[in-house]
Amino acid sequence: MHAMLVRTPGTKLEWAELPLPEPGRGEVRVRVRACGICHSDSLTVENHWPGISFPRAPGHEIAGEIDALGADVTNWNLGARVGIGWSGGYDGTCRQCLRGDFVSCVNVRIPGIAYDGGYAQYVVAQSTVLAPIPDALSFEEAAPLMCAGITTFNALRHAGAMPGDLVAILGIGGLGHLGIQFAAKMGFQAVAIARGRDKGPLARTLGAHDYIDSSSEDVTERLLRLGGARVVLATVTSSAAMAPALRGLGADGVFLIVGAAMEPLPITPAALIAGRKSIKGWPSGNAIDSAETLRFSEMTGVRPMVETMPLERANEAYERMMSGATRFRMVLTS
Repeated sequence: MHAMLVRTPGTKLEWAELPLPEPGRGEVRVRVRACGICHSDSLTVENHWPGISFPRAPGHEIAGEIDALGADVTNWNLGARVGIGWSGGYDGTCRQCLRGDFVSCVNVRIPGIAYDGGYAQYVVAQSTVLAPIPDALSFEEAAPLMCAGITTFNALRHAGAMPGDLVAILGIGGLGHLGIQFAAKMGFQAVAIARGRDKGPLARTLGAHDYIDSSSEDVTERLLRLGGARVVLATVTSSAAMAPALRGLGADGVFLIVGAAMEPLPITPAALIAGRKSIKGWPSGNAIDSAETLRFSEMTGVRPMVETMPLERANEAYERMMSGATRFRMVLTS
């Protein structure tokens, strides 16, 4: 099979021919048809995650078909359309796993980090981490939903907002353009926040009921004038950009972070006390969450906006994603 490998961190991906992997007990082999490129793939490309063994094929937004079953796999059939996301394996024995919280497993196995991921024609994974892909979704549409999709959908549905509540989506990018769609389809008063007046029409096309241009408007004042946000879903990766929206929370407001900013968030404890405000982070989810994300997307028409390139152009696709030029998810096909 062919794969694009990180042989030496910090260098370009290399086209390679590898032996076809065989699934072990409890595993399946998936013929990868599409793999989304996520900013978190840089953890492998730049070796920012401890313990990665190289060479390694990145990629955790995987969509394809099962083409081989390992011993004792009874819950899947050959040819099934399936997806694999960030939570690509778990030990089943730690405290989190015993509670069914597999994405928080202390030994979580992330595709493209713990084992070769979707920048390859085939992937082998535990049969318990797969999600069925509805027929109405193409592989290219399903792949980004396995990370960007499940992250925003799962975060919003656990945020505590009720239909009609004001939910602000900070950022209109790979995560944000899906977050706006999910928020609108869940019945929230969706308010999009981004830089530039030009993004307003796109935000409304995606389902936003209102738009705030952070480059020309006071985000805090606008949110408070609207009654204060019950939830702010922060998809940007800048703590400085998060601060004005955080101050725009209403009573019992939740600032929900899915954008992995690395710098400290400027907030005082005193600012959280009035109005019982809180800050919370959210990872992706388990296989059942992926399945429900795909099903909800199928039912409501939520779709990622994607650009596609063939696997052999992974370097070009990765660089386009890292530069921020992609609108809005880059997907490799093979």
